[in-house]
Amino acid sequence: MLSKWPIRYKLAFCVTLLVILVLTLSVSSIAGLSAYRRLVKGLSSRSAELPLAAEFAQHVSDLRVTIRGVRTRLQFPAVDEGELSLANQLAREEFLHKLEDVDDSLGRYRHQLDGGVDPELANTRIAGNEAERATLVKIEQALERIREANLQQAWMFDEEGIENINAEVETLNVLATELPSHLQDRMSKLASSVRVQYHTAVTVASISAAASTVTLLVLFWLFYLWIFRPLRILIRGSRMVAAGRFRHRIKLDSHDEMAELAAAMNAMTDRFCKIRDDLDSQVRERTKQVVRSEQLASVGYLAAGVAHEINNPLASIAICAESLQIRVGEMLTADNEQHQVIANYLKMIQSEAFRCKEITEQLLDFARTGEARRDRTELRELVQGVIEMVGHMGRYQGKNLELVTDELVCCQINPREIKQVVLNLITNGLDSLDPNGTVSIEIVKRENRAEMIFTDNGCGMSAEIREHVFEPFFTRRRNGDGTGLGLAISHNIIADHQGTMVAYSEGVGKGSQFKVTLPLARGQSSIGSSRKPTPASRPAHAA
Repeated sequence: MLSKWPIRYKLAFCVTLLVILVLTLSVSSIAGLSAYRRLVKGLSSRSAELPLAAEFAQHVSDLRVTIRGVRTRLQFPAVDEGELSLANQLAREEFLHKLEDVDDSLGRYRHQLDGGVDPELANTRIAGNEAERATLVKIEQALERIREANLQQAWMFDEEGIENINAEVETLNVLATELPSHLQDRMSKLASSVRVQYHTAVTVASISAAASTVTLLVLFWLFYLWIFRPLRILIRGSRMVAAGRFRHRIKLDSHDEMAELAAAMNAMTDRFCKIRDDLDSQVRERTKQVVRSEQLASVGYLAAGVAHEINNPLASIAICAESLQIRVGEMLTADNEQHQVIANYLKMIQSEAFRCKEITEQLLDFARTGEARRDRTELRELVQGVIEMVGHMGRYQGKNLELVTDELVCCQINPREIKQVVLNLITNGLDSLDPNGTVSIEIVKRENRAEMIFTDNGCGMSAEIREHVFEPFFTRRRNGDGTGLGLAISHNIIADHQGTMVAYSEGVGKGSQFKVTLPLARGQSSIGSSRKPTPASRPAHAA
C-alpha cells in the first residue's frame, strides 16, 4: 500500500519517522540529564546541612565539657570556697557562652532547613526533611529546659541542679548526633534507588538505541526503494534511449511520480519511434515518387522527340495498306483463294499501325506542358458517365460495375483527364475479374478532400506488382494486352491535381483496391453536403 503513495506522502512519512526518532532520542537524553541534574543539585543542597549539623554537635560537645568540669570541681574541691565560687562563676559564664554558640549553630541549621526544597527536588528521595524538623523540635525543647534550669543562680553549687542540666545536655548531645543520621539514612536509600534508576536508564537507552538503529535502517531501505532505485532505473533507461535503443522501455512499479515520469518517457519514445517510422516511410515514398517522376520525365522527353516522327510513317503505312487493300480487291475476285489471305494481312497491317499510333498518342500525354483548364465538376456524374460508356463494351459482358455514393462531391478538376483516370481504373479492374466479378466505385468526403475508391474481387496483386504498378511500361494484365502506360499516366494526372493515388491488395487472388484522393472544390466541406439516392448496381454488357 505504501508503494502506491505519491512521493510527497512517502517523503512526509520518512520525515515523520525521522522526527519521531530525533524527538525520542532528545527526550531520553533530556530526561537522563534532568535526572542527573536533580540528583546532583539535591546532593549539593542537602550536603550543606552536614557541616552545620557537625558544627552544632561540636558546640553541644563543648557544652558537655563545660558541664563536666563544673561537676568535677563540685565533687572534688581542691581550693577554698572563695576560689571555688569564682571558678564556678567563670564556668557559668563559659556555659552561657557555649549555650549561645549552640543556639547560633542551631539557628543556622534551622535557616538551612527553612530555605525550602527546590521544586525540581520535590519528588526525589532525598528531598524530605520532616525527620530533621522533628528532631529540631526536641532539641529546642531540651534547650528550653536548659535555659529554665540556668535561671537558678546556684545550680552549679547544687549537685542535683548540675545533674539535671547534665541530663538535658546529654539528651541534646544525642539529638545532635541524630540530626545527620537522617540524611545519611536517606543517602543510603538513595544509593539503591539510584542503582535501580541507573539500570532502568541503561535498559531504556539500549532499547532506544536499538529502535533508532532499526528505524534508520528502515528509512535507508525506504529511501533506496522509493527514491534511489527508481532514479537509477530512470537514468539507466534514459541513457539507453539516448544511445539509440529506442525499443527499450522503462519499467517501474512504484505507482508514484517516478512511475508517471517513466510512463511519460516511454510514451515519448513510442511517439518518436512512430514519427521516425512515418518519416522513413514518407522518405521511401517520396523517393519512389521522385524516381517515378524522373521515369515519367524521361518518357515525356522521349515522346516529345520521336512521337511526331513515328506518327507520320505510321499514317503513311496505314494509308498505303488501305489503298493496297482496295487495289487488291479490284484485281482479285472475292472467291479467289489469295484474296482473303492478302486482305487479312492488310487489315493486320492497318490495325497494328493504328495501335502504334495510339501508343505514341499516350506517350505524347507525358510531353504535354502547362496546366489545362479546370472546372467545378461533380464526381458522381463523371463516374456514372464512364460506367455507362464501359457498360456498352462487349468485352466486359458478364462483369458487374457498382457505384456507391450518396453525397454530392465537387472538385476543381479537368473533366477529360479525370475521366481518363476513372476509365483506366475501371477497365483495369474489369480486366482482372473472372466472370460475375464486381468492380465497386465508392465516392466519399474526408474532411477537405474527396476520395474515389475502386475495389475489385479479381486476381489481386503481389507485393512486387504493388511496388512497380505505377511505373511506365509495367503491365501484368491477364490477357497480355496493354502498354503499361495507363496507370502511370493516371498517377501523373492525379499528382498534377494535387491529389494522391495509392494501390492496395492483400495478395494474389484476393482482389485489389485503388484509392484516388482529390482536393474538394472551394466552398464545399464534409458538413452540410447535399445527398442524392445511390444508383443501383448494374452489370457491364455489350451495346
